[in-house]
Amino acid sequence: MVRTFKRGGVHPPERKQLTERRPIETLPLPKRVVIPMAQCLGAPAAPSVKPKDAVRTGQRIGEPQGFVSTPVHASLSGTVRKVDLAPTALGARVLCVEIESDGRDEWIDDVDLKACDVDFSNPDAFLPALTDAGLVGLGGAAFPTHVKLKPPRDLKVDTLILNGAECEPYLTADHRLMLEHAPELVLGLRILMAVLKVDRALVGLEDNKPDAADAMRRALAGVDRIEVAVCRTRYPQGAEKQLIKALVDREVPSGKLPMHVGCVVHNVGTAYAAFEAVARRKPLVERVLTVSGRAIRSPKNLRVRIGTPLSDVAAFCGGATDDLRKLIFGGPMMGKALLYEDVPVVKSTSGVLFLDSQEAADAREFPCIRCGRCLVACPQGLVPCDLGDLAEHGLYDKLDDALDCVECGSCQYTCPAHRRLVQLLRLGKSEFRRRQRKG
Repeated sequence: MVRTFKRGGVHPPERKQLTERRPIETLPLPKRVVIPMAQCLGAPAAPSVKPKDAVRTGQRIGEPQGFVSTPVHASLSGTVRKVDLAPTALGARVLCVEIESDGRDEWIDDVDLKACDVDFSNPDAFLPALTDAGLVGLGGAAFPTHVKLKPPRDLKVDTLILNGAECEPYLTADHRLMLEHAPELVLGLRILMAVLKVDRALVGLEDNKPDAADAMRRALAGVDRIEVAVCRTRYPQGAEKQLIKALVDREVPSGKLPMHVGCVVHNVGTAYAAFEAVARRKPLVERVLTVSGRAIRSPKNLRVRIGTPLSDVAAFCGGATDDLRKLIFGGPMMGKALLYEDVPVVKSTSGVLFLDSQEAADAREFPCIRCGRCLVACPQGLVPCDLGDLAEHGLYDKLDDALDCVECGSCQYTCPAHRRLVQLLRLGKSEFRRRQRKG
């Protein structure tokens, strides 16, 4: 049975053929990394090293500040050059630790990079290992993994969903992980199930990845209580609320989280990181991402150390063409256009897109023509054109409905007037929350 969510959605050109058949390659060790302390949807870590300190790969260099925060680790061995503000992909300057590599990549003693088995006799040890490893959601949101794995006692979670939909155009990192590391993903999924104490799990992916579905089914042979569930290819199938609706037919209420309807959703990359954290005691110091677009000479799926400058990534992929028009961290629907080229890869970097003049053609913005296409496309049942008008005119106090916006970009994609609805809604939500906090 092919499933999907019931309301809204669009089907943009997939553009996955550029990298979907390219195996994961490992980027050579960079000469330096710039590691931001703010790498989760929560409080930034506090630096625990200072200039001239010697560090080893996997060593903690940032301590979490509160429950909704994660530690940060050195992604290579070497010497701390500076602890200072530096630009990131979002344009903001945040506190970063810059490390100059010694070329040896010496790991901390606890890590065993060759380990491949998990001891399920002591599941109580899993959550501390995942917390210490600094895991966050690797689908792009970067929500601390340990917070999702510790729901309030009054909420009963019965279903874990592994999100392999990867519905964003261009991106294929999760696809390749499922093809190349399915057994490890299954172990990671079982680890997450053990922490949550759930008896049921679903692996949700779109029907444009039949080879990945087959690979996961083979890896799950003989494993009970886990099902591979294929969804129709439709954007934004990978959004948490839409995936939950498609797979278990539960509606997450306004202002609530998936755990309020008995579900927790984790990304494929997060499951692989969970396996490495428990089996290998390996902190989250690298991730798999997609480098794609017609303005990069050799598109690839890469395993990249956190903090690697984008210039190193681009050089390994043959460099950008002369027709580079736009750089995007993430996918084209929800990603962020870059203000600086040489920003570091972070935990939430699912892809880097180099778009040419055809892929990123300029479009003149016009006033809303009241066509209603954004209403039809919105998977949350909102009225994006009206919410955009409120934000555009500074009427932020009336934007409480905008909090349900998942910023998927479906409204903007369908808008014939080329209104920048996602940017308006993002601004509106931010201002609404700020005013609510001020009372």
